[in-house]
Amino acid sequence: MTGKIEKQLLKKLSKRKLHFSLIDPDPQKVSLKSVEETARALERFGTDAILVGGSTRVTEDVLDEAIIAIKKHCSAPVILFPGNADGLSKHADAILFMSLMNSQDALWISGLQAMGAPLVKKFKIETLPTAYLIVEPGMKAGEVGKAKPLKNKNPGEAAAYALAAQYFGMRFVYLEAGSGAPQHVSESLISAVKKTIDISLIVGGGIRSAGTAKKVLKAGADIIVTGTVLEKNIAAAEGIIRTVHSFR
Repeated sequence: MTGKIEKQLLKKLSKRKLHFSLIDPDPQKVSLKSVEETARALERFGTDAILVGGSTRVTEDVLDEAIIAIKKHCSAPVILFPGNADGLSKHADAILFMSLMNSQDALWISGLQAMGAPLVKKFKIETLPTAYLIVEPGMKAGEVGKAKPLKNKNPGEAAAYALAAQYFGMRFVYLEAGSGAPQHVSESLISAVKKTIDISLIVGGGIRSAGTAKKVLKAGADIIVTGTVLEKNIAAAEGIIRTVHSFR
């Protein structure tokens, strides 16, 4: 069943492309004050949603505190981007309920999801069924998730995974080059996946400028995710978001 947040996103997608901001509230990396400052900036810039999570060190308490702070300063929906089974918060609007389909460890394909599912139900968090596919270089996400990164030179393999995800009933495919990746997912791979599936395509990793965002969007991404740029050069995020919103 399609929930409130997904309906909102799909309604926007019927008119233009979307931008998601990724905030990792890992207390070893950022302070709560910096999270609040980022949220204020993203409210001004007009991001379409804020993903929160990513690090395996982020606990429920840390997430609760961060999400409450974000909601004070930004009206965009807050969507969990879990890095582990207990990376959940009742304060979130939704969760990317992800399967890392090209992991070599069943724990990341369905094990952690089974562990977390009862808590998702208890907290009544809206689920956004998502295939999470790690593309080379993969960075820390690929390492932690024990993924066999998809090759940019073999777009057919990525397209096959994405189509399988659609047939499984997932409603989003997320191509991830990894946080801090030196290169974004190739345009040829993005294009091949987009031409193969009928569900929404999210692309993240290595997108640090409006020019790069434009290439990824032209290739077929419906939604782009930026995270590292928020930590290192948040001013650039405004131009990226403006570019995303200009695509119809």
